[in-house]
Amino acid sequence: MIDLQKQEVAVIGGRELVTGLRLAGMSKYYLIEGEGDIAAEVKKALTELVDSTETAVIILQEDYVEYVETMVNNIRGSKQPIPVIIEVPSKYGTRYPDVKSYYKAYIRKFIGFDVEL
Repeated sequence: MIDLQKQEVAVIGGRELVTGLRLAGMSKYYLIEGEGDIAAEVKKALTELVDSTETAVIILQEDYVEYVETMVNNIRGSKQPIPVIIEVPSKYGTRYPDVKSYYKAYIRKFIGFDVEL
């Protein structure tokens, strides 16, 4: 059984996203900057978070999903309920033409029904 009180939310992203979420109180983060091998850094960070039993939600900047797309799809396709990976757009926008429909379908798949606000 998973102890939800010990579960954390983590973020993998660029300076703006990480700084904003740290200001909001997030303590587990991986700052990815363009100086090194971005693909290797993102893969390493995601692997560490997925292997951790304390991470329930991973916020992943959309720009970096392309580097770990197979891994993200495998995690989402598994029968394990956590970690949940949430893609968030960068300051340059989103790669999805209709982001509202994308997230609505993602929520429907994840919890099994539509949520209307």
